[in-house]
Amino acid sequence: MHNPDANQLKPVQKALDFNNTEIAFRGSSDSDLERAYWLFKIISVRFLAKVGPPLTRFAMAIGLPVKLLIKPTIFEHFCGGETIEECEGTVSKLASGNVGSILDYSVEGEEEEKVFDETCAEIMRTIKRADGDKRIPLTVFKVTGLGRFELIAKRDAKEPLNEEEIAEFQRVSSRINLICALAHERTVRVMIDAEESWIQDSIDQLALEMMRRYNQNSPIVYNTYQLYRTNVLECLRQDTKLAFTEGFILGAKLVRGAYMEKERKRAEEKGYPSPINASKEDTDRDYDDALRFCINHLNTIAFVAGTHNQESCQLLAQLLDGKQIKHDHDHIYFSQLLGMSDNLSFNLAASGYNVAKYVPYGPIKAVMPYLFRRAEENTSVAGQMGRELKLIVKEKKRRKMF
Repeated sequence: MHNPDANQLKPVQKALDFNNTEIAFRGSSDSDLERAYWLFKIISVRFLAKVGPPLTRFAMAIGLPVKLLIKPTIFEHFCGGETIEECEGTVSKLASGNVGSILDYSVEGEEEEKVFDETCAEIMRTIKRADGDKRIPLTVFKVTGLGRFELIAKRDAKEPLNEEEIAEFQRVSSRINLICALAHERTVRVMIDAEESWIQDSIDQLALEMMRRYNQNSPIVYNTYQLYRTNVLECLRQDTKLAFTEGFILGAKLVRGAYMEKERKRAEEKGYPSPINASKEDTDRDYDDALRFCINHLNTIAFVAGTHNQESCQLLAQLLDGKQIKHDHDHIYFSQLLGMSDNLSFNLAASGYNVAKYVPYGPIKAVMPYLFRRAEENTSVAGQMGRELKLIVKEKKRRKMF
């Protein structure tokens, strides 16, 4: 049996200060800081971030021992381990700073039914592992881990499916239901990640169906809303109206979005209007409006604010205080990725807010697409790497003074 309460002693709440590097890096050793410094230095160089993934794939394909380089560096920084058991150290370390873990089996890009069944079984294992352990308040999965991307894209495009494809899609739906039914039985919250816009309608329909079944009394299933898409704030409003009318709780994870360059490129190639907001300012506005909307509908919505944006975190904290909502309200979580924005995660937790970090895990080779995407996303987020590096340098200097 786990003893999660050992790591659940709430600290005295501190005033929120995102520049407090002592709190942000309290769980990081000097060598952890040094590794993070060099990783972010490398990732911040666009050329290296672009050529690194194909070179690594090539090296792995011809049998070079790349894993020996990847595991103690980028993998260890951004992932919890290769198995659920290997994640225990990360779970404990985060919990010591009152930050929860979101176990995320990050295998993707597979095509075989056998692999989809294995992935489904592994996601169910994450739910069983989270059951009864307060240090793991949320779990997560991607629909494309459970079914073929092309099948879902065909259904989204409203192209007729043949009998074999209809049966195949029913298997995808069954896997999702198995996961959500177990989550409901164990009272473990499970988030369904967002994906590309041309498969998202099917994912949204599946998520809403799961919420109708399993969110009658408490938030179990969460769908993800990518606010960099032009129509998603309105979708959030409509889904909230539906949840209120039909009497279930809407689970919503709010993110800006992860496929901007791919989305714009496809829209241009296929000659349809880009589904992505024209500017970062538009996305920031929609994201912050979504936070305000959720706060104003807390009886109907439980939400996770997935963001590395300091201004949005500050806004949500101010909204809670302005409406005298307790910091650890059961319907509100902040969330960031493991290995990034520790200044947000740990300082929010020190001020008594619910915070959980994504803890990706899986065999190194299978998790490589996830790691490559992290590197590519980070270079496209202006200023993100600069902020990470600045805070690491600040903490290294602070430690030298003592």
